[in-house]
Amino acid sequence: MSDLFKELIPSILTTKKYLLEEESDYVPFVVNKALSYQQDCLFYAAEMNRLPELPKKTQYDFYFNSIKAKRRPFIPWAKPVKMDDVELLKKYFGYNQSKALDALNIISTDQLAMIRKELDTGGNNE
Repeated sequence: MSDLFKELIPSILTTKKYLLEEESDYVPFVVNKALSYQQDCLFYAAEMNRLPELPKKTQYDFYFNSIKAKRRPFIPWAKPVKMDDVELLKKYFGYNQSKALDALNIISTDQLAMIRKELDTGGNNE
């Protein structure tokens, strides 16, 4: 069994060493997401997202034979936004949804903790 991030995805992107031993090693969602972060692989990933019924081996073969081998920069996956923090900023500053999302990008975790403490009324907040 090959490791998805250390072996299987690099086999598609850089090493071009065929590693798919068992279809259970291949997780289409994870591979599609990882490849979608690479600018030159985005359309390949979109095509595989469009055809999820294809067998896993066929999907791997498509990527393996279509994507040119080269070194690509590591791009970390985007982290999901914590909606509780967005609601906290909306309440504290009186922001709308988009302004609260923008503010969340520049506010520190210490500042969020201070705001959370300041808005804490004690007891059960439900």
